Amino acid sequence: MSMEQTIREKLTDAFKPLSLAVENDSHRHAGHAGSPGTGESHFRVEIVSEKFAGLSRVERHRLVNEALSIELNGAVHALAMKTKAPGE
Repeated sequence: MSMEQTIREKLTDAFKPLSLAVENDSHRHAGHAGSPGTGESHFRVEIVSEKFAGLSRVERHRLVNEALSIELNGAVHALAMKTKAPGE
């Protein structure tokens, strides 16, 4: 399974999102310092979930980081995210 699929599955399980977009941005970082050159190290996520209602941006990001802790401590070098509650 690709890292993109893993991220998608874990976020779907954790947040039951109304919408979820996962984009592999690794090609934009090829050759940069810290990039492992795997082609699966940099991602962008946009997620809308009711679980984010009433939470600050920092609290939302912490929840996403927790859901992806294994990946962020391993193969994923960078994760850009937009986290929203419904209606935002």
